[in-house]
Amino acid sequence: MDSQSIIWGVIFGSIGLGYFVYGKRQSSLVPLVCGIGLMAFPYFVSNTVVLVIVGVLLSALPYFVRL
Repeated sequence: MDSQSIIWGVIFGSIGLGYFVYGKRQSSLVPLVCGIGLMAFPYFVSNTVVLVIVGVLLSALPYFVRL
């Protein structure tokens, strides 16, 4: 891993933690699952471009999908 991947991983992990806490308090499934995904996926993706694309998609998903 290079430094860019680590920085992006920390950013998306922080956003994921916020989504997780929000989803748990509001009992909303989409932010909860996206939060878990944002916290977990940087460990499995080593390509920085793919990391940013997946992170942006997972970050935007709760805005567009409301259950």
